[in-house]
Amino acid sequence: MPPKKTAKSTPSKRTMSDEHKAAIAQGRVESRAVSRYLEALAANKPKRGRQRTASTIQDRIDAIEAELADADAIATLNLRQEKQDLERELRTKQPTVDLSAVEGDFVAHAAAYGERKGISYAVWRKSGVAPALLEKAGISRRR
Repeated sequence: MPPKKTAKSTPSKRTMSDEHKAAIAQGRVESRAVSRYLEALAANKPKRGRQRTASTIQDRIDAIEAELADADAIATLNLRQEKQDLERELRTKQPTVDLSAVEGDFVAHAAAYGERKGISYAVWRKSGVAPALLEKAGISRRR
């Protein structure tokens, strides 16, 4: 009876071809470019209602300071809480992301990424990508 082969006795070394490695690297580049653009797009998505700017928040904080001088105990308590909330909001207020910085990479890689993943024009549009940008990227409605 021949000796039993074990996993240790027959090491199989798998190697990837250079073409396969290049394809994986290209897929990562495309995915990263598309992801960055879609994340920036989501970060810039306008919220409902009137937006407060850093200056309007600061104006309200200054108004609260003035109101505190003449406020009774319960009003002082409420004003201090409002001031604390506004200061926290002011610290976390982020400037909007510059979409133009990531649009170039998106345009360069979106068509290949979409083709490889089977993403239709309609899905790109539902994700918030503008028709003009899709046209620049070479993504047509016929997909």
